[in-house]
Amino acid sequence: MSSVPDAGPLLVISAHAGDFVWRAGGSIALAAERGERAKVVCLSFGERGESAKAWRAGKTLKEIKEIRRTEAENAAAALGAEIEFLDAGDYPLQESAELVDRLVGVYRELNPSVVLTHPLTDPYNGDHPAASRMALQARVLAQAVGYDAPGEPLGAPPVFFFEPHQPEQCGFVPQVLLDITAVFDKKRAAMECLPAQQHMWDYYTDLARRRGVQLKRNAGPNLGLPHATMGEAYMRLYPQVTDVLL
Repeated sequence: MSSVPDAGPLLVISAHAGDFVWRAGGSIALAAERGERAKVVCLSFGERGESAKAWRAGKTLKEIKEIRRTEAENAAAALGAEIEFLDAGDYPLQESAELVDRLVGVYRELNPSVVLTHPLTDPYNGDHPAASRMALQARVLAQAVGYDAPGEPLGAPPVFFFEPHQPEQCGFVPQVLLDITAVFDKKRAAMECLPAQQHMWDYYTDLARRRGVQLKRNAGPNLGLPHATMGEAYMRLYPQVTDVLL
């Protein structure tokens, strides 16, 4: 058994077009810098619930979808990731067997070594847990030899929940603190590709700074981390399997 898993593709399943940037942009950029394939799947464009600026400007639904698509594509490019849109609609994001099956296809094609998605609880936005439930169901189905989908059955990639906007209300406890200092400039550039939600730019910069402080505190002084350490927080869904406690 290997103590450190082999690097491999990263899959990020995001309810809306901006979620992956705020919550997991650093992780995506790190994977891309390591030369790993990073893929983002956006279940919706966030066209109804997360595009207030465009609605107030009198844009049509079609126009708003195109605006958010372009923003998300630019953000993914800034992070070094592929992106795919399922255009399932938001507010509400309706769970369906068809969407789960499409996600199974993504799992089988990518064969990710790590999966990132939303936590299962969010009293402020039902689209987020809906995306998470479908992501988790698809992972299980993709493992089944008898499930009728192209590709080989999936292994057991670990699932990490990225940090929601209001973690205390979502039962989110930071179990993993990821050092994203080296790529924070890419995350910030990706955030600035999303002017539809400009109010989030400084919020998530400040959050990265706070998580960086916690990262240094938990790592201890011997690592010599820089003063301006930036971090992202995650929760594990499944137990870590290892032969060394680290």
